[in-house]
Amino acid sequence: MLKITVNNNNKYEVAQKDGQWLLQDEAVNLDALTQPNGLISVLVDNKSYTATIEKIDTKAKEITLKIDGQPYNIAIQEPIDQLLTSMGLDLKAMQKAEPIKAPMPGMILKVLVEPGQQINKGDGLIILEAMKMENVLKATASATVKAIKINERTAVEKGTVLIELE
Repeated sequence: MLKITVNNNNKYEVAQKDGQWLLQDEAVNLDALTQPNGLISVLVDNKSYTATIEKIDTKAKEITLKIDGQPYNIAIQEPIDQLLTSMGLDLKAMQKAEPIKAPMPGMILKVLVEPGQQINKGDGLIILEAMKMENVLKATASATVKAIKINERTAVEKGTVLIELE
């Protein structure tokens, strides 16, 4: 059984038993087909939906879909994840936060965070100017800023550690 969380608040249990899909232990007629144009045609209990995959994060087990133009963020918890959670283990929390590195050579225009600050996935951390364009480097996960390794108005090379996280 999979536990599915949609948009961080709606929780569902999904399973497949004897070739039948179950949603909250209720049988549902479900069919999905990927079209040649990349769209996904979904039929649920004789109601048709059109979906597109916007983003897949296999590490976090998250998918962002657009269904009939509406965005849906879906988090999937497999049986092994459920077992670890029941044992008090959270793999996401145990993963070491990777440092923020310069993706290309450039000039640090602005540092948007400070040591000790809590950051969330998607928060802007640094503005890096490269090839006359400003690039906002964003957090890839929630963490705490441990140290800032560079100063504003400093040139950096590709791969330079800019911020350490914990």
